[in-house]
Amino acid sequence: MSKKVLVGMSGGVDSSVVALLLKEQGYDVIGATMVHFDDFTVKEGQKSATDKIIEDAKRVAEYIGVPHYCMNMREPFYEKVIKNFISEYTSGRTPNPCVLCNPNIKWAAMMEEGKKLGVDYLATGHYAHVVALDNGRYALSCANNKMKDQTYALYGLKQDQLAKTIMPLGDYVKDQVREIARMKGIPVAAKPDSMEICFIPDNDHIGYIMRNAGKEITKGNFVDKDGNVIGQHKGIINYTVGQRKGLNLSLGKPVFVTGIKSDTNEIVIGDGDDIMAEALECVNINTQGVERFTEGMVLNAKIRYNHKGAPAKIEKVEDDRMIVRFLEPVRAVTPGQAVVLYDNNIVAGGGTIVKAVK
Repeated sequence: MSKKVLVGMSGGVDSSVVALLLKEQGYDVIGATMVHFDDFTVKEGQKSATDKIIEDAKRVAEYIGVPHYCMNMREPFYEKVIKNFISEYTSGRTPNPCVLCNPNIKWAAMMEEGKKLGVDYLATGHYAHVVALDNGRYALSCANNKMKDQTYALYGLKQDQLAKTIMPLGDYVKDQVREIARMKGIPVAAKPDSMEICFIPDNDHIGYIMRNAGKEITKGNFVDKDGNVIGQHKGIINYTVGQRKGLNLSLGKPVFVTGIKSDTNEIVIGDGDDIMAEALECVNINTQGVERFTEGMVLNAKIRYNHKGAPAKIEKVEDDRMIVRFLEPVRAVTPGQAVVLYDNNIVAGGGTIVKAVK
């Protein structure tokens, strides 16, 4: 009897090729699309981004010859992801909504739907590998194509989720995936890659927050590290730690955002040296390749999606909080972002950055 797999189909080329590959490998494939936001940019008579996603996913499923379902996750997505996104930005932090969505919404929805349908596995179009380690744990390992690797945004996946997950694209590069789609005649073969933040189709996250914050985003002061006022900012949601462009400050030298104080509505400005951090504090710890983090572990730490990573030592572990100290200072540790820790190419785990520490 063939194994039954539920494929998360986003209407894009990656997940469409995954559905095709798995069917060709003999799996009993079922397609499922998560409907999780309403498109506020749609004009009368136009199709919304959500409608297009569903339409494309259904077209591909029909073309491949597999059943397709929709999963309505609007309410939990709004409660757990969108509200957090707005709250974090208005509190002076820079969140990554995908990191929160993947384990808590996307995989949770697929696992629930999978139970109803009696599936053996879940599959997605992410560029990563799921591996079973000698220590009995499941973990992600980096995709062969490091430029496309998506393990950073998936570090929050739990053991029960990883145990049921297949990620066939870890061995591929994007050009290969598009070529497979083209050769097989998949309807979305030439569809552009998806936007950075799925629920903000116009990519204007500042405008989105201002419309949905439920409070006025006010101007405030730029201050130096001694608290001296050196200018006025447009509202804290417009800035992130490490930012240099768009400050409109004429101080005769390059300056950067080194801190955001939501309680006083101030943006702290400093020199290049001021955005270098020796260590960070993180919370909401999740482990994959290791059962637990212990003091003295040396791992490679990525502090943002496109960060190449830097060697770091676990300095302190206390409940759901951890201090990670870099072997050499790193630039722009950003509260709200994730720190993901790797043992070679294996995701050991990670957490949410609270602050840079000395």
